[in-house]
Amino acid sequence: LVTIRELAEEGMTCLLVTHEMNFARDVADHVYFTDRGVIVEHGPPATFFKSAQDERTRRFLSQVL
Repeated sequence: LVTIRELAEEGMTCLLVTHEMNFARDVADHVYFTDRGVIVEHGPPATFFKSAQDERTRRFLSQVL
């Protein structure tokens, strides 16, 4: 996680699949949530984590945060 954070801070574009949602909130410019291979919801971290619209996203976040 340290290396990924450093690369992001240097401006490198990264695509990361993770269940480390606190890390994603801190590092990501944009967050996507998928369910069974389908993008359910996406947005900037501030919006995604505070105002998730889809019930599946809210349920997942309540379990991992």
